[in-house]
Amino acid sequence: MSTLELQNIKKSFEQTTVIHGVNLSIENGEFVVFVGPSGCGKSTLLRMIAGLDFPTSGSILIDSEPVNHIGAADRGCAMVFQSYALYPHMTVYDNMAFGLENAHVPKAEIVKKVGEAAALLRLDTLLKRRPTQLSGGQRQRVAIGRAIVRNPKLFLFDEPLSNLDAELRVSMRTELRELHQRLKSTMIYVTHDQVEAMTMADKIVVLRDGRIEQVGTPEALYDTPDNLFVAGFIGSPRMNFIPVEVVRADAAWASQLPAGAVTVGVRPEHWLLPESGGGIPLTAVSNEYLGAQRLVHARLADGTLVDLLMDGQNPIPVGSMRSAMPVAGRWHAFDADGKRIAAG
Repeated sequence: MSTLELQNIKKSFEQTTVIHGVNLSIENGEFVVFVGPSGCGKSTLLRMIAGLDFPTSGSILIDSEPVNHIGAADRGCAMVFQSYALYPHMTVYDNMAFGLENAHVPKAEIVKKVGEAAALLRLDTLLKRRPTQLSGGQRQRVAIGRAIVRNPKLFLFDEPLSNLDAELRVSMRTELRELHQRLKSTMIYVTHDQVEAMTMADKIVVLRDGRIEQVGTPEALYDTPDNLFVAGFIGSPRMNFIPVEVVRADAAWASQLPAGAVTVGVRPEHWLLPESGGGIPLTAVSNEYLGAQRLVHARLADGTLVDLLMDGQNPIPVGSMRSAMPVAGRWHAFDADGKRIAAG
């Protein structure tokens, strides 16, 4: 296990700055996920941590020791790529052993390390096969096994599940979490999929345009987003955003809203439908039956579209008008700059 610290990391390509002064601390044994849209800088940060690229300025410290001057081969990081990067002419065993052989590790130790990793990843019956004889999930496990045998200070994952089908991605998420719990190693995982981030991370780092928007546990980012971007990016279905001009906040749920233009954010599952009215009028436009739940798409009087996640057995008929109000304590207000200013 190891710690990682990024101190004011900046990265520029000629006149274009892509990473703007990132500061981040990662503790021993944490599973940290970098998440954000394409082009936000998450893979660039990971490559700099690995030593495959170097910051324009700032310091990278592993176990409190600066490593900016140390190349990838000597930095003690193991990286698992989206493309697996396996040698097609080698067996599973040879793929996992290759790095150790190049490092002149004794043969007996290689056999022991590969055997232990193969057993951990349920590859022990596949060691004589070649990559073309494996499924996508098995190939990814081989790539992970190749990292495990090196006993690295840091495990780095660059969108490792993006080439897998939906069902296999779900099972591999579980396997990676179980692997982390067994190894208790420090892992950094890059993805654009916020569901992967929410289900796997101890700590999430949300990035946009080369800057950190918020760092926290999945629960903290979901329940108390710092701004509109995080509120909209974390959560599926995404949070509803309703632009309002507050003149007078008579409703009990709105009593904390400041006067002026604000954006109210309400997650789809945080609506109530009071029988007596008194909420926000809306009209059901369509709904999606999801089994235990039903996602209702509705339109407010000003034309704003909102989603309501309701009990699957109690649909709101399309075209019907209802009143809805946010659940007390589960809505947010954001100012003109997108910063969260109130919650109720």
